[in-house]
Amino acid sequence: MPLQTIEFRAGIDKESTDYAAKGGWVDGNLIRFRKGRVEKLGGWSKLGTDFFLGIGRALHSWISLDGTRFLGVGTTFKYYIEEGENYNDVTPIRSTTSAGDVTFSATNGSSTITVTDTAHGAVNNDFVTFSGAASLGGNVTAAVLNQEYQISLVTSANTYEITAKDTDGAAVTANSSDSGNGGSSVVGVYQINVGLDTFVTSTGWGVGTWGAGGWGSSTPILASAQLRLWTHDNFGENLIINPRGGGIFRWVENNGVSTRAVELSQVSGANLVPTLALQVITSETDRHLICLGADPISGSSRTGTIDPMLVAFSDSENELDFEPTATNSAGSVRLSSGSFIVGAIKSRQEILIWTDTSLYSMTFIGPPLTFALNLVNEGAGLIGPKAAVNAPNGVYFASKTSFYFYNGSVQKLPCSVQEYVFNDLDIGQAFKCHMGVNSEYSEMWFFYPSIEDGTGEISRYVIFNYEENHWSIGSLVRYAWLDAGIEDLPFASATSSSSQCVFRHEIGYDDYEDAMTGVFVESADIDISSGDSLTFVKEILPDMRFVTEAGSSNTPAMNIVLKRRDFPNDTLITDSTSQITQSTKFKSVRTRSRQIVLRFESDDDQASVDQKGYKWRIGSTRLEIQPSGRRA
Repeated sequence: MPLQTIEFRAGIDKESTDYAAKGGWVDGNLIRFRKGRVEKLGGWSKLGTDFFLGIGRALHSWISLDGTRFLGVGTTFKYYIEEGENYNDVTPIRSTTSAGDVTFSATNGSSTITVTDTAHGAVNNDFVTFSGAASLGGNVTAAVLNQEYQISLVTSANTYEITAKDTDGAAVTANSSDSGNGGSSVVGVYQINVGLDTFVTSTGWGVGTWGAGGWGSSTPILASAQLRLWTHDNFGENLIINPRGGGIFRWVENNGVSTRAVELSQVSGANLVPTLALQVITSETDRHLICLGADPISGSSRTGTIDPMLVAFSDSENELDFEPTATNSAGSVRLSSGSFIVGAIKSRQEILIWTDTSLYSMTFIGPPLTFALNLVNEGAGLIGPKAAVNAPNGVYFASKTSFYFYNGSVQKLPCSVQEYVFNDLDIGQAFKCHMGVNSEYSEMWFFYPSIEDGTGEISRYVIFNYEENHWSIGSLVRYAWLDAGIEDLPFASATSSSSQCVFRHEIGYDDYEDAMTGVFVESADIDISSGDSLTFVKEILPDMRFVTEAGSSNTPAMNIVLKRRDFPNDTLITDSTSQITQSTKFKSVRTRSRQIVLRFESDDDQASVDQKGYKWRIGSTRLEIQPSGRRA
């Protein structure tokens, strides 16, 4: 009986029909294409044992002069600096009350404590730390009160609620003796207002509800800035951080991870430093601190209101001096194309700045202008602040409808999954989209929230292999991505057991402590004859390679699923599922059809044990076939 070798083109094709894409793949999950062949993705493991609070939507790594590695993690609730696999809270302080400004009241039988603090400026989920409090007289002791709390509900401009807890985090219920108010020495230290983990669509620059703008003041912010997105960059060893639409802060490395970041405009020697921005970034060779969407100068001060198209930059080598003079290189320039700055990244000897409609190139030219800003392209804005990435061969970015490549000029990137992705992308949560590079495998990753999944949160990804020019797709929740470089492996923020953490990627072949499930790739329709006759398939001769982790005692296995149909618009019928191991020579099947589909998948029925500790790679599959007559 003749054997027919089935070779597939690399990449997923969602632009064609399943029949027109014959010779290729039409669906997959948790797979990649490498050197023309498909294989299971590498696995991931958790960084350390700690978790952090809030969804981590920004990652940044650097090394100090003494060789210490740091990882900055910006979340919806806080900002952390990871050192030695411990997350250190360096979230800036918004305000500190005077002693006695804060009082407490409790209700017998309830763990809810009402806190009174006139014009507190807090919003739901903000963090406050109390000190100097005395016992309320019963179960609510001084130790219960004098710790950090997350505000559960803001009830008015002067009051809010917290849930009493002991030092281990267990709820404490007040009794009839808890009639005190905490005494006259209570001090409340408030961290900057938290951000939302949902994009709130609105219009105008004055949009914002009470307590939601300018860190508790009446300062208006960009509506989209309600989704908490941090940007961060180094100025020397120190770290400059900025929550989009909020203040600009500096963490000083010499002070250690036990100290918090402080507002840059309040640092001694600060001169007209912007008080608000949409993003911060530093230039490389000349080292200026650049604030995008900064509040402009008016007279001898900053206005405290964001100009969404203003680019302000400090004097060279001095992040504290933003006053333009004849003897320094500080200054500002206002972009003209677009309505607001979306995001920016550093590229080769230039900084690329996207508005909602256009792309600018910012280059250092020296005095008297310092920087030149050139309009590169109109009509290709950025879909979200994190939706661009610098790869070894150029810059990739996403608009609301397409992927683009920049290497001196902007080119639309041909994409075999474009309609599939952008029709499924939840545009209402587009600011959550982000890109990353996995340079070891020459891949650009794009993560996005899916309409079909309906979570309003990142749930799917697209991979583009920029060396081999093919695409793959899948489902994976990753809120931020950081390529290997300073870190040995790619890092990504994610959720593990309902807690937030960072995963190391491309380590092993498993999903942290569990097997990686849902791994598959599915072919387009295959004509097993000329297409006008039925063919009988008797055997499948698989060509697989299994790679097993050192020390694993499992026997690698996967499934080959055979599906069939006679016409392109027929519903696929699953004929057989065959388990394949490294020693499998052939599998007997009985399929009679015009067209077949092959699906290769991990055996999720055995996921608890057998699927751990290895990956698979597909070679050239052969089928034993014979004619089965012409159908009338």
